[in-house]
Amino acid sequence: MRAFAKRRVTISCRLALALLALLCGLSAEARAVNAKPASCYAVTDRAAADSILSSLRFSCTGTPRDYQRGSLWITVRLDRLPLDPRDLALLIHQSRFDRLAVGFTYADGTMRWQEVRGGRFGAHWRAGGQILFEAPEEATPVTAVTMRLDRLAAYELVHARLMPRGEAAMQAMGLAAAVGAALMLLLIGAVYTLSLAIAVRRPYLGWHGAWAVCMLLWGLVWSQFHLLLLPGMAGSASAQLCTFLSCLAVTLATMSALTSFATGLVPRALKRATLVLGGAVAIAGVPIALVRGGDLMMLGAALGYLIVADLLAVSACVALAWRRGAREARDFAAAWSVPMATLASIQFVDIDDSFWGGGSKLVILLAATWQTLWLVIAVTRRLGRLRIERDRARAGEVQAYELARRDSLTGLRNRRGFVESVAPLLNRARADGLPAALLLVDIDRFKSINDMHGHEAGDAVLNRVGRRIASWEGAMCTVGRIGGEEFALLSIGLEGAVLERFAESVRAGIADCDHSDRIGGKAVTASIGVAETHPAAEFGLLFKLSDEALYDAKRGGRNQVVLRRLLLEEPARPERRGSGRPFAGRR
Repeated sequence: MRAFAKRRVTISCRLALALLALLCGLSAEARAVNAKPASCYAVTDRAAADSILSSLRFSCTGTPRDYQRGSLWITVRLDRLPLDPRDLALLIHQSRFDRLAVGFTYADGTMRWQEVRGGRFGAHWRAGGQILFEAPEEATPVTAVTMRLDRLAAYELVHARLMPRGEAAMQAMGLAAAVGAALMLLLIGAVYTLSLAIAVRRPYLGWHGAWAVCMLLWGLVWSQFHLLLLPGMAGSASAQLCTFLSCLAVTLATMSALTSFATGLVPRALKRATLVLGGAVAIAGVPIALVRGGDLMMLGAALGYLIVADLLAVSACVALAWRRGAREARDFAAAWSVPMATLASIQFVDIDDSFWGGGSKLVILLAATWQTLWLVIAVTRRLGRLRIERDRARAGEVQAYELARRDSLTGLRNRRGFVESVAPLLNRARADGLPAALLLVDIDRFKSINDMHGHEAGDAVLNRVGRRIASWEGAMCTVGRIGGEEFALLSIGLEGAVLERFAESVRAGIADCDHSDRIGGKAVTASIGVAETHPAAEFGLLFKLSDEALYDAKRGGRNQVVLRRLLLEEPARPERRGSGRPFAGRR
């Protein structure tokens, strides 16, 4: 089992790496250029007009400072870039700023400005957390592109790519399709997991469902799909909310892991330490989401190390629970291996300019989708197995119940089973005003068969007689073996001459059984006592009358049918429990 679970984890990792390799391959074909390495910068007061661009002195070395309360200008000259200056678009990751203005400078000195502001991106926003600016067509080519960001939170958060307009449109559409598909799968997984948590009452499924909902909200806000309904959240508000949701998701994931293990599988000290780390991530997310100053990157780095520590603690808990036989740990390891590896790797590897501009955010979203689907499949499979085991247990219980009411030799109902099968037939007869008849069948001189030919031969005779009697069982008749050589048939709807012919056919059918292979030419006959009541009487009365009739058949020479008929003016009262003569085999 452990080897199988390890293979599942390995398979999940390989498939995830194959997916990332595919994304890398698609990203490598894009004709996009990262604008920052070829850029220069300048810092001014926010009150400065855009028209002062031509008078600014730009620096092309070092890192800009003291821009958080002012305006940061970033300019890129196109003369050294492998791009067509007449077919140009700029894609910028959404970040924390109050205003973003993009100016396209043409060879003839013309300037064309486009801008977005916090709360108003207009037609520039694109799914995948990006903002698109296309250079207007002019008679002369573009020579430079300048970005002005007012009150930018961190220069390191700026990711800008230059590419042809057609390429930008294609990447935006591809990224929107990938994000939309991932969000739809997350939504399905979240709804299913929460429904499952309510149905089976498993806390860890509830925490996981909450995590999936949190990741769904994060994906909607990061990708900017929420701007379709809430355009006023464009800009810093969305970026800050994304930061908090991402931290909250880590905490919910930690709770999902820890609550999936039975008590005692993980040491209390490790469990408490992991809970503290998980809670600290959510708490740290609040100030980091609100900060706008230069400490943002330092706090972000500290948060990254805190997340890595939390992931390591969760991994330790999973490993210990796995070694101690927790099935949930195996499922959790297979499902969470990809997201945990992704979260850990992006703390040290910068891929924000990859994957059509979706970068680490797209990878996290895909990993979360993978995790949700994998865990949903694993839980569904486990519940399916539990349901199969439950059905098997119920089938076994039904089989045991049935066997307890069946005669092991003939397969007919035994005394207990016959009495239970009689009740619904009598109720039906009384409800429909039908007559009821009980036939008690006793094999004549059966003891002599055992004495002369042995008990095995006697059992064979009983078996053949039982099979013949079973042929009369149906919707209106139930049969059983109620004693050693005594059988019973209860039928409804038969009366008078029809009942007499039926009883005679039973007697003749038993006499026609061939037992020559066991007892030679000796005939086996039966005496039958029949009790008929109209309307149907209680079983106790029927048994008493048929028992008396059977004794009369025995005293009258055996191998015959004796019938007693009783017409009732009203249904007989139910006999008191314990009354009447109990069943006994005929001597």
